[in-house]
Amino acid sequence: MLILLWGLETDPPLVEVRDQLELVGVPVFFADQGRVQETEIEISSSGTVEGDLRIGDNSIDLADVTAMYVRAYESVRLPDIAAAGQGSAAWHHAEQVDDILASWSEITPALVVNRFSASAANGSKPYQLRQIHRLGWSIPETLITTDADEARAFWRRHRDVIYKSVSAVRSRVCRLTPDHAHRFGDLAWCPTQFQRYIKGLDYRVHVVGEKIFASEVHCSADDYRYSADAPQIRACGLPAEIEHRCKATAAAMNLSIAGLDLRRTPEGDWFCFEVNPSPAFSFYEQHTGQPIGQALALLLVDGAQNGATESEYELSESGCL
Repeated sequence: MLILLWGLETDPPLVEVRDQLELVGVPVFFADQGRVQETEIEISSSGTVEGDLRIGDNSIDLADVTAMYVRAYESVRLPDIAAAGQGSAAWHHAEQVDDILASWSEITPALVVNRFSASAANGSKPYQLRQIHRLGWSIPETLITTDADEARAFWRRHRDVIYKSVSAVRSRVCRLTPDHAHRFGDLAWCPTQFQRYIKGLDYRVHVVGEKIFASEVHCSADDYRYSADAPQIRACGLPAEIEHRCKATAAAMNLSIAGLDLRRTPEGDWFCFEVNPSPAFSFYEQHTGQPIGQALALLLVDGAQNGATESEYELSESGCL
């Protein structure tokens, strides 16, 4: 059994999972992107996938990897790589390492949480929103446009409207106000997503395999992630139908872990805004005490056991693996 973690060694979700795995002595290899210039990788495939991953003096045979947790960024965005500039040897090497390891993660028989192919839908918010709707969720009335007149008509029709990015790039959700009117001309250069504002209480639901961790978020800001006042986040239960739909949604999208952003209206209707394939669960874990990282570590162990009995890795009463 060998579990591969890929991302930045300072990333809280990765750190949490690594710590949980190390508590029970499960072998872990951390492919730290901060050391991408020290990283060498070679793979080949002729019926079976073979290869080696080396970082400094440490190396592994990729055939030994039985599970992988991915929270990788573009290595070329790291300060030293970006400073070297596009076309530099450092840039080329970082791109090559990312490309080869990402390709391996798509073809390995190991459990991968989550494969890039499964996460790709999140790169287009409109595309993912259509997926969400087909899976039975209510979604807000939505307009994606570069036409200022269309945007104004949508605003007049719904009166209370928010706007946000259409891409995977993290952006702040903002309410349209008269102060934005002078910026409508900029739409010609930037396709923008407008949605009818939905009143209600926010929920973040983490699905980890068959486990559900739901949190309700109390905050008056339009986007609680950027609220000047700290949001009040606490663990909660969900109606059985909604819990089942959350699990079914993650399964349909081939996501072993997912973070669903939901809102329940005062009338009791449930809306889904987004499904995050690489959720920063540690933020919610800190507020609620929910063992999300522990559940993810257990999922990786279960997927990597290769004959080990489940009882070897049961959750202990102390809350550790």
